[in-house]
Amino acid sequence: MRRCPSLHIGQRAQPDHKVLEKCIAEDRILVTQNARDFRRLVGNAELHPGLIILPSVDREGTWRLLESALGFLETKGKPEDAIVNHVLEVDTSGAITFSPLPP
Repeated sequence: MRRCPSLHIGQRAQPDHKVLEKCIAEDRILVTQNARDFRRLVGNAELHPGLIILPSVDREGTWRLLESALGFLETKGKPEDAIVNHVLEVDTSGAITFSPLPP
């Protein structure tokens, strides 16, 4: 499964819509802490590889929550298939919300 945090693909300074375009073009799951903007952008996409939203916490906490998100997706079958056109959001307690987007 390929994740698409903007820092990882060298897009940190790019506008959000450009980051999303690159993730869609490369079939990468987008991982972000920017829930409001990316939820809106992904909600307007007809087809997207998936969105994982994490809270803004320290680096160790981010990795722990990301691992939890990936573990959750593994329970759904092939993670990269399960998350297509879905958003998975993890809160600071580790609680996971998984829903289709766009609905």
